[in-house]
Formats: sequence, C-alpha cells, structure tokens
Amino acid sequence: MNWTFMAQNLHFFVNAAYVTVFISFFGVVFSMLIGLVCAGLEVFRIPLLSQVARVYIELSRNTPLLVQLYFLYFGLPKLGVNWSAQTCAVVGLAFLGGSYMAEAMRGGLEAVPRVQTESARVLGFTPAQTLSRIVLPQALSSAIPGVVANIIFLIKESSVVSAIALADVMYVTKDLMGTSYDTYESLTLLIVTYLVILLPISVIGTVLERRFDYARR
Repeated sequence: MNWTFMAQNLHFFVNAAYVTVFISFFGVVFSMLIGLVCAGLEVFRIPLLSQVARVYIELSRNTPLLVQLYFLYFGLPKLGVNWSAQTCAVVGLAFLGGSYMAEAMRGGLEAVPRVQTESARVLGFTPAQTLSRIVLPQALSSAIPGVVANIIFLIKESSVVSAIALADVMYVTKDLMGTSYDTYESLTLLIVTYLVILLPISVIGTVLERRFDYARR
C-alpha cells in the first residue's frame, strides 16, 4: 500500500466529498418534497393528479439514473435548455429519489388508522390541524426507516454523476486510477470517503428509528 500516494492525494477526495455532499443534500431535500406531495396525492386520491403522480413514480423508478442524467445534460441543450452539470445532478437525484420517497411516505400515511382522522374531525380539528398534528407525526414515525434507507441509497447513487463530468469522489477516483495506476490506494480512499459520509447518517437513522418506535409503544 502506497501511503505516500494516499497522503498526497487526500485533498482531492476532501474537495470531491464536498461536491458529493452538496448535490446529495439538495437532491435529498427536493426528493423528500416531491415524495411528500406525490404521497399525499395518492393517499387522498385527488382526481387526475393522483394518476399523474403514479405515472411519474413508475417512470422514475423504472429508468436508470444514468439515462436520466444523460437526458438532462445532453438532451435538454437540444431543446435550448442548458444546465450546469451540478444542476443536472441535483435534478436527476431529486427526480429519481422523489419516487422512492413517495412510496416510503405513502406507506407511512396509510399506516395511520382512519379512526384517528375521524376522531380529530369530531373534536373540531380543521383539516390542516388534523394533517399537521395528527397524521404527519404518526406517518413520519412509520416512514423513518424507509426514508433513511432512501437517503443512503441516493447518496450512493450520486456516484453516477461522474458520467457528466462532475468532479465527485467517483470522478476523482477514476481520474487517479487512470493517471497513476495506484488502483488499490485510490479505491481505498474512495471507500473511506463514502464511509465517512454514510456511517453518521446510518447511525442517526437507527437512533431516530428506535426513538420513534419507543414513542409508539
């Protein structure tokens, strides 16, 4: 193992990790917003819009992220829309993640017993109060495991964005492997970088899941 090579090139991975965290953060945030809207449309069966949400979910889940990124980065300029690689990465992650978040959140919303909303209505709660104080807190506790798993999934999927010349950790790894041929060292730095990013999220997710599970009891 060439420790000197790893020490000399560590800063490349630190800078690339910032890129990965940046696009992953905004991709996750937007995917959660999309997922919440789509889950609400499906659960409450809003005419036409629920069908649109279902078409989006099936389209997103059944096409690879790489294809979606190619369409955004190489296809949209043909239509006069020119986005940076970073913007395409965030939009691609949000488009893919929104469908998975929608399914996780839909499961959480459907786990709330209907009697809860009926009781809130009898007690004089408005629909907004019922949603914010009764439905969403319980739905969130049920959806936490799926949401955390999807967050980790999206961060790992962000490695695909190197295909559109975005200098994330995968891009840096392939670049170093191609120029220095120190394959094992480059891959080791790649693995360590992803572990540093993902392990805290996994631990926080486990803690939240246990706390919400305890609260339900």
